[in-house]
Formats: sequence, C-alpha cells, structure tokens
Amino acid sequence: MDAEIIMQYFVDYGPIAIFIIVLLEYLNLPGFPAGIIMPVAGIWAARGEMNFFVTIFITIAAGVTGSVILYGLGRGGGDLFLKRYYKHFPKHQKMIEEKIDYLREKGCVGIFVSKLIPMVRTLISIPAGVMKMNFGSYVVSSALGVAVWNLVFVGAGYLFGDAVFALL
Repeated sequence: MDAEIIMQYFVDYGPIAIFIIVLLEYLNLPGFPAGIIMPVAGIWAARGEMNFFVTIFITIAAGVTGSVILYGLGRGGGDLFLKRYYKHFPKHQKMIEEKIDYLREKGCVGIFVSKLIPMVRTLISIPAGVMKMNFGSYVVSSALGVAVWNLVFVGAGYLFGDAVFALL
C-alpha cells in the first residue's frame, strides 16, 4: 500500500480511515507499515485536513485498541492461540517465547520499551495476554509506548510534510 493510496483513503473517509488503517497496522497485518501510515496521517494534518492533536489521539486510540485485541487473544486463548499462531507463523515462536520471559522479568517497563521496537511492538501484546499481565497496567504501559511511537512518526509527517511524502 503506497502513500498516495493511503492519503486518498484519508480524503475519502476522514478520521475513520486513519483509525481503521492504524488499527490494522497494530494488529500486525501485512501491508500496513507504520513507516508510511503514520507520516501520511501527519502530512494530512499539516495540510489542514484535520487537527494535529486529533490525529494523534485517533492514532493512539487505534494503536491501543489493536494492542488490547491482541492481548485479549493471548489471554483468552492462551496456549491454544499460540499453538495455532506458531503453526501459521513458525518464525515468530522463538521471539514470542523470549518476550514472555522478558515480560516476566521487566513487567510494565518491558511493555513500554517493546512498543518502541519495530515488529516487536505489535507482537508483545500476545505474550502479555498469555502470561495474564494485569490489564490496567498493560493498557497504561501500551498507551504510553504507542503515544511515543505515533508522536514520532505522525510528528515527522506533520513537521516535514511534503518532503516526507516525496520520499514515500
């Protein structure tokens, strides 16, 4: 999915498009790279199509929603979910098992830091659910990490606008 197509969705469907596309990215679905989605949302805000802070709020809400869905899948399905997930994504098994151990050691700080690492930031929600991490602590840690990540990427699009768009 390229930047122009994403921008057109934003124009056609407004804030709901931002929410849905960012949600899908946080659900770790292929074809929704944050490196394109977030800056384009920032560019859209810079062009006056929507307030910057509203854009940030929508992207954070979408990111936290996606994170909570994956947490819920991990918590509700636990081992059964992981077995099926590993069957479809065998390369993720070692990383997820390492993240479960990491979360047991680091807790909320581990969630926050993981939300700042590409690829890990979306997958960390599953092990957090599997280990039944405190939901409130998980949401706060996730929201803070999501906010930092989104602010950097949306902010880059907002500040550098069309220069970023030309690179995409």
